[in-house]
Amino acid sequence: MAKNLKVNGIVISENNSNDYDKMLSLLTPNLGKISCSAKGARRTKSQLLGGTQLFSFGEYMLFKGSDTYTINSCETIEMFYNLRTDLDKLMYASHINKIINDVTTENQNSFYILKLFLNTLYAISETDKNLDFIISVFKIRLMKILGFAPNINECVMCHSKENLTSFSFKDNGFKCENCSKQEAGSFALNEATKNAIIYSTKADAKKIFSFNLSENSLREFEIVSRLYLNEKLDKEYKVDKL
Repeated sequence: MAKNLKVNGIVISENNSNDYDKMLSLLTPNLGKISCSAKGARRTKSQLLGGTQLFSFGEYMLFKGSDTYTINSCETIEMFYNLRTDLDKLMYASHINKIINDVTTENQNSFYILKLFLNTLYAISETDKNLDFIISVFKIRLMKILGFAPNINECVMCHSKENLTSFSFKDNGFKCENCSKQEAGSFALNEATKNAIIYSTKADAKKIFSFNLSENSLREFEIVSRLYLNEKLDKEYKVDKL
């Protein structure tokens, strides 16, 4: 049945259609990822021009037909303008956007994924924090949302809470010093890196980027987050740097 809907969403893909139209993918809290037609959005005087660009977050009035959505109007809430003027920021935003596209589907409750995506884009666009740090926090937190939270409370083998000195990709979490010796592939962690993984998993959504790491700890953190996400999603993701 055809009906009108009002949704908040962010543009996670855009493609030209016909002479002046666009086909978009919007990530929404309750409908998940949906495909939308934006008629005339490429015209210079179109009211849809700003709100149909990649990474635009806004309120959209949609018409739902039998099997498609059409955007009737939109009110832009956030454009993340700095992503469009800084190539490094754009590359990192595009990197997480690829992951978001892969882990979302239609008719999926995407509230927490969308919230994380928006918070991460804001950190990339509006702060001067290290970009590898930002996407590493994003990846650990995303794994929790998707149901792949690592075991961070005790050793995954013996359940000891003491001397947690490494991360096991095979067994999905921390290992103590003794159990680490039994797995050649466990990754040694310093205390700061261990705490970064714990904080990224447990912290309030608005505060997940509110800490800092030394260069050495950041390198460890980046390796763990990257390899853990790649293994759980069974795909190798990397930043397409120029």
